[in-house]
Amino acid sequence: MSDPSETIARGSGEMAAGTTPPPAGRSHVARHPSPKEYIRIALILAFVTALEVAIYYIDVPRGVLIASLFAFALIKFVLVVMWFMHLRFDARTYSRFFTMGLAGAITLFLIVLMTYRVFQG
Repeated sequence: MSDPSETIARGSGEMAAGTTPPPAGRSHVARHPSPKEYIRIALILAFVTALEVAIYYIDVPRGVLIASLFAFALIKFVLVVMWFMHLRFDARTYSRFFTMGLAGAITLFLIVLMTYRVFQG
């Protein structure tokens, strides 16, 4: 019987004979994106970036502009984190830690903005 770590090290994603597979979402031998998927995500990111540039040059109210750019930035952030940082394919624990850190950073950023009274006209 071969050692399961050898199978994982080879990157084949197959389990050695006589071993039980790990629970779903808990293994590093899970499916990762193919080159075609990376290209698809890159095209989506390029399209969203083009929308960001286009909306900047369109005459829209400042509130709509800021909200739109923030939404586009959030979409791009999520795509990069989930595919290029592989959080979509790793254990959920990593995603939870990342989400908690992001929520803390956004909260701190908003507190600083409120301290400097940025939201008051």
